[in-house]
Amino acid sequence: MLDAIRLFIAVADTGNLSKVAKAQTMAVSSVSRKIDALEAELGFQLFHRTSRVILLTDSGEEFLPRARLILQELDEAKTAISARNVDPQGLLTITAPSVFGRIHLAPAVTSFLRRYPLMEIDMNVSDEILDLSVHRVDVAIRIGKLPDSDLVATQLAPFQRLVCASPCYLEKHGIPLSPPDLVKHNCLTVKGKGATVPGLWGFAGINRNQPLAVKGSFCSNDINFLLQAALDGVGIVHLASWLVSDAIVRGQLVCLFADAPDIPAKIQPGIHAVRMPGRSHAAKAQLFIAHLRETFGEPAYWDRAIADTVKNSLHR
Repeated sequence: MLDAIRLFIAVADTGNLSKVAKAQTMAVSSVSRKIDALEAELGFQLFHRTSRVILLTDSGEEFLPRARLILQELDEAKTAISARNVDPQGLLTITAPSVFGRIHLAPAVTSFLRRYPLMEIDMNVSDEILDLSVHRVDVAIRIGKLPDSDLVATQLAPFQRLVCASPCYLEKHGIPLSPPDLVKHNCLTVKGKGATVPGLWGFAGINRNQPLAVKGSFCSNDINFLLQAALDGVGIVHLASWLVSDAIVRGQLVCLFADAPDIPAKIQPGIHAVRMPGRSHAAKAQLFIAHLRETFGEPAYWDRAIADTVKNSLHR
């Protein structure tokens, strides 16, 4: 099938069966039969063929970039496997969101460099979404729902927000027993750029999956400010599990509604490593991504720590 895909791409690029057959030292009929077999395997027609012209169908147009990606991924996989027998070396450029980068990526990067001492890392920590091709970035860590693109994405961990408050806040103001009770409490909110941040204060099966109309005395576009306010007993927060895990484990925050899904599954975002296909550094990028997956674990170590803490608190 891979040979047929290569022939399909060649015919799509040249628009000529004879040229492809000559370049491949094959009979035109052999090229045509392989294309026919590929169409039969896929279940749709790739070309409109007449005695004069050969044109891609709509299905062929849609399949073409995917076919190119299949071959690129295959070539990169071969390169990555071959590289296992050689100590990886050279520069890898990485970008990551600032807070996540400082908390979780920094330890992973240092362990990667200890593991592969000939590697070099150029790290850009920023909340700006960089264009990987313009800035020549090999790996970008993205948190949230990924837009459609030609980038190759690998999920490192699911993303979930948790409702949390400090023990002193709960002692003073009472414990909300279910998500709708949050409208009676002082909720510390993230300030979005002109719109509600997707998923915040929304819970599956509650309020028709729409965000609850919470109110509070403090909002900020900086999640560290909100975390600190919650630690100081100002109010309740709805923040990423990777951000609040340490505070929950230390007992500085209490996780509320641990079993309540925080947003409808259909818009559930994730934490991904994305890269451009076909880059010369692809093998090193894949090696780094594999190291991240190994380091974070499944489920991610921060979510495991929260689950263990919640489980232990229930048994007390």
